[in-house]
Amino acid sequence: MNERVNAAWLVLPEYLGQHVILSAAALAIGILISVPLAFAASRSRRLRWPVMALASLVQTIPSLALLALFYPLLLAISALSVRVSGYGFSALGFLPALLALTLYSMLPILRNGVAGIMNIPPDIIEAARGVGMTERQQLNLVELPLAAPVLMAGVRTAAVWVIGAATLSTTVGQTSLGNYIFSGLQIEDWVSVLFGCAAAAALALIVDQLLALIETGVVRRTAWRVALGVVILLGGVAAAVVPNIHSTPQNAYVIGAKNFSEQYILSALMADRLERTGAKVQQRTGLGSVIAFRALASNEIDAYVDYSGTVWANIMGRRDTPPRLQMLDEMRTWLQDERGVQLLGSLGFENAYALAMRRDRAEELGIRTIQDLAAHSPSLQFGTDFEFLARPEWQGLRDAYGLAFANSRQFQPTFMYQALTSGEVDVISAFSSDGRIAAHDLLVLGDPKGAIPPYDAIMLVSPKRVADARLQAALRKLVNRIPIARMREANLMVDRETDKVDPPAAARWLAEKTGLE
Repeated sequence: MNERVNAAWLVLPEYLGQHVILSAAALAIGILISVPLAFAASRSRRLRWPVMALASLVQTIPSLALLALFYPLLLAISALSVRVSGYGFSALGFLPALLALTLYSMLPILRNGVAGIMNIPPDIIEAARGVGMTERQQLNLVELPLAAPVLMAGVRTAAVWVIGAATLSTTVGQTSLGNYIFSGLQIEDWVSVLFGCAAAAALALIVDQLLALIETGVVRRTAWRVALGVVILLGGVAAAVVPNIHSTPQNAYVIGAKNFSEQYILSALMADRLERTGAKVQQRTGLGSVIAFRALASNEIDAYVDYSGTVWANIMGRRDTPPRLQMLDEMRTWLQDERGVQLLGSLGFENAYALAMRRDRAEELGIRTIQDLAAHSPSLQFGTDFEFLARPEWQGLRDAYGLAFANSRQFQPTFMYQALTSGEVDVISAFSSDGRIAAHDLLVLGDPKGAIPPYDAIMLVSPKRVADARLQAALRKLVNRIPIARMREANLMVDRETDKVDPPAAARWLAEKTGLE
């Protein structure tokens, strides 16, 4: 069996189990809320419009954005709970994903439920009242059975939506089948991407068919079909729950990572250093920049690698660019005083944003620096990752050089580099430590005005782990040990498609080459 396929099979029980638990919980809560609300809305015009409008509004919000929006909201509620009662809760992972997916499931159930009830022929309702049925009897014996087929169709639609959207929960730290997809995109492991897509599609198809069996049983009044479908569904959920009850190690260190390949490698390297001390370690990867820092400051994760320029501009809100050592000193003090976060040290390399072009295209236009680029920018296409254009670094860079590109397009980083090499864009916002720069023979443009701040890779430690001797001793061994040339090689190992290299393997290679073994 192909090594990548075998690796995907090994983690399937965990990914699939977590995905099933999340989807089942969200769908169950969605049904419990939506069905009574549908019956209430069908009886009240005043209630019907706002309920349906609100459910429709939720559907207009992209599911990824809905997931992300719940994290800061829950974080604020948890902080308030700590101040009021002394107890908080985790705002990362399962809870924000559960709430977002529950809201996402409600529209088809509500819409079909209201439509099913309101389309019951009036003479049937009148007949029920004529034989002396109470409101409860009318609901249970007449309306619910007649509306059930339409309602079940809504439940089936909601189930498919929830299972598909649950793959996005990886971005808020919840393990799911999306782990295959997000990590696969970052490391160009298309086997992993296809495996995740196929597993999610198969799960949705199986659940849909089981719900169809229940629907058929309701329509034909055959109890055995309903019972069989329910038993299989509950059995599947139970099979997912049991092995995952103790899947998260107690008192484990949690190492975070953002959503690009270098972060996966560094997260694996930090986890390996801690595991060598006998510690239990869990990794939460694929986090957005802001979510990663907030998770650290609120003790949701224990440590992760960030970049000095990101913290300086995005977290601290600074727009000046002091010398590198001064920036690190000021940053260390601010993080400790304002957030209780420890800047443990620099890893020894810098991963700065940089503008890069294909070497042949740059030579054709006579461009060596960003200053040279400015004169040509109105006729060039600019490609970036999803967040660069919204970052203060871009605003400073644009204003310093007067950059005004003909068009800007945003890509997932893997496809951004491919767009450059294929000629779809002329310039990209590259990462200086990325191995793909050398692999594609790209030219990194000089920054004579120093508009791009330093981006030292720095290890940050959460407030609760500042005094943790084991974590401190393990991670301090990484300080100033990783030169940029080695980091580029490790990134290149992951970014190129091979049959054997993955982030943990690249992390082990990096440890060996930098003398950490």
